[in-house]
Amino acid sequence: MLSLRAVNHYYGNQHSLWDVDLDLLPGKCTAVLGLPGMGKTTLANCIIGNLPIESGTMFWHQAGAPPCDLLQIPAAKRIALGINCVSQERRIFSQLTVEENLHIARQAVEESEAMNSSDIYRLFPQLFVLRQAKGVALSEENQHQLALASALVTRPRLLILDEPTRGTGQAYIHKLGNLIVRLSQELGITIMLAEQSLPFIRRVVDCYCLLHRGRNVAQGQITQFSDPLINDWWMPETKR
Repeated sequence: MLSLRAVNHYYGNQHSLWDVDLDLLPGKCTAVLGLPGMGKTTLANCIIGNLPIESGTMFWHQAGAPPCDLLQIPAAKRIALGINCVSQERRIFSQLTVEENLHIARQAVEESEAMNSSDIYRLFPQLFVLRQAKGVALSEENQHQLALASALVTRPRLLILDEPTRGTGQAYIHKLGNLIVRLSQELGITIMLAEQSLPFIRRVVDCYCLLHRGRNVAQGQITQFSDPLINDWWMPETKR
């Protein structure tokens, strides 16, 4: 689905991503995990085109088509290609209704490609109840659902979720985990989580890539993510 090789990024003179390799496989959920400030959000923003990379390659693979050099695709056109993201800020149009938010999100793709409203509301029944409510009137949980629904309405092949559990309660985290598993296993959506909640990661993902100071220091199947790795790379830094 998406292959990254030797990706480097700088913020000014600060080297933030160092030769990152990553493979996001079709229909699989992959966690890019690490402590705060280790490069998870930076990597997500490079993939969606919000940040330029200094060097490296990103190739987008679709069945029946030759590999596409993602670096040649402007950020504004990556949604139509099949890549969408829900950022930490979970941006919505606060003065528009739920229905209006979804209508605007749908404009990013051809009408025939977009998910219809009935399918969205089956995934998010609470949004159907609140479809005439303005974004500003929604609870934080429902705003998060609306941001996620606005991404899904474009029918992404790759969905990137940046810190999806941040600032949410356990009940919603459980509901979100069920939804992510359904999206990947039933709908075949490839998902990348930029996340640091280990219990959540272990529950929902298939694969992981562990970032430390912008380098991917370990990756593999989530069943291989072991206590020694946690001790070596996950604990707050004292000696490194």
